[in-house]
Amino acid sequence: MSKPSTVETAGAAAWPASVRWALAGLSLSVLLSSLGVSIANVGLPTLAQAFGASFQQVQWVVLAYLLATTTLVVSVGRLGDLIGRRRLLLGGIALFTAASALCAAAPTLGLLIAARAAQGLGAAVMMALALAFVGETVPQATTGRAMGLLGTMSAVGTALGPSLGGVLIAGFGWPALFLAEVPLGLVALLLAQRCLPVDRRGVERAGFDYAGTLLLALTLAAYALAMTIGRGRFGPLNAALLLAAAVGAGLFVRAEAKAASPLVRLALFRDPRLGAGFAMSALVTTVVMATLVVGPFYLAGALALDAARVGLVMSCGPLVSALAGVPAGRLVDRFGARRMGIAGLAGMLAGCALLPLLPTGFGVPGYVAPLVVVTAGYALFQAANNTAVMTKVRAEQRGVVSGLLNLSRNLGLITGASLMGAVFALGAATTELAGARPEALAAGLRFTFAVAALLIIAALAIASASRRRAAAPDRLQEDGCGVE
Repeated sequence: MSKPSTVETAGAAAWPASVRWALAGLSLSVLLSSLGVSIANVGLPTLAQAFGASFQQVQWVVLAYLLATTTLVVSVGRLGDLIGRRRLLLGGIALFTAASALCAAAPTLGLLIAARAAQGLGAAVMMALALAFVGETVPQATTGRAMGLLGTMSAVGTALGPSLGGVLIAGFGWPALFLAEVPLGLVALLLAQRCLPVDRRGVERAGFDYAGTLLLALTLAAYALAMTIGRGRFGPLNAALLLAAAVGAGLFVRAEAKAASPLVRLALFRDPRLGAGFAMSALVTTVVMATLVVGPFYLAGALALDAARVGLVMSCGPLVSALAGVPAGRLVDRFGARRMGIAGLAGMLAGCALLPLLPTGFGVPGYVAPLVVVTAGYALFQAANNTAVMTKVRAEQRGVVSGLLNLSRNLGLITGASLMGAVFALGAATTELAGARPEALAAGLRFTFAVAALLIIAALAIASASRRRAAAPDRLQEDGCGVE
């Protein structure tokens, strides 16, 4: 029992070498999981040409990865709680690395898609368990800094993918997109094997909820497909998939209420801080996705930028997120997760409010300045929210809670890609955005970020309500009521 206090005392100033190396392995795992999706996007035109496939066919190279990570991230988190997080993380990194090599060697598009699904499963393990390991690796006093570091690596992977992918395709062809991940995966595997704490034995002997896992996977797959297929057009198939997702969600809740060892304990959502953390994460990432969906059309159509300058401006967001991650974590450690979470949301609200107010005449600076504010606010919120959620759960539940946190983020990204794209088209009063007039695109931008500001206001309301609900048990406990 003396070791945590020793690490706690030293950790406030500097992490020991063992902690730094362990965090390096976790950071590389997060980097690879985000790089896995961003690096493939830039290669879709080349893959379509190489395999003689249509866009609808080749987009499954990205969708297979996204579906695997989204549908399985909660399940693998729970599995890590049961069988050991270190053991499962090592398996996930090994699977991701092997699948990357299989992607590069795939002779057909079908085999490439299958290998990408396997790669997505490995990424789901890395995403879910990297956050869960923070509580076992760093002292609680520096949890915010560690969460900020992982957020930085996620942003770096997102930002690095398009530029690195373009260079690799130009120099070595499309297989290099996936081969580049193999040596990084091997390094992550070596660091995790040598530096992460060993699994505790005999902590929990509960069985795995196979029925709940299947129901949740099918439900999330139906929702993700409803939001992604149709290239922005909502048709009967999308409606049928949404209905299936709603029915599946009801069946999942019913099954979990009756399960002896549920995949997700519904009692978790009675904690106002956890439920609010998941909801706010989904809302905030929906807003962040709006910058990625709307930005290219506005910059190219309304500001008349060429493709190279559009890419340069779009990289500002991930770059700011990468630079702000660790400082944001330090602020969380110093001033508290709840206070900094509110500050991050306030920053995002200010940026979203500025974008509709700045006219097109301000040009690129009028777009970049609010974007920087939005992204910096997001980095601060993410570090604070991850810290607040992960420090409030018991050790044996960290895997599944980390999976739920990643799931809320993925659902926000998926929803934002579809919903905010539709909002932009509605504001621009056209579905043919590529050839729309600059005035229409500017109107679409203003409408989109007015809606985004409302979503952030909703997140602030959730934070306020959560704070009041969380304070009630604390007051009862102070009065001697002994509420758990």
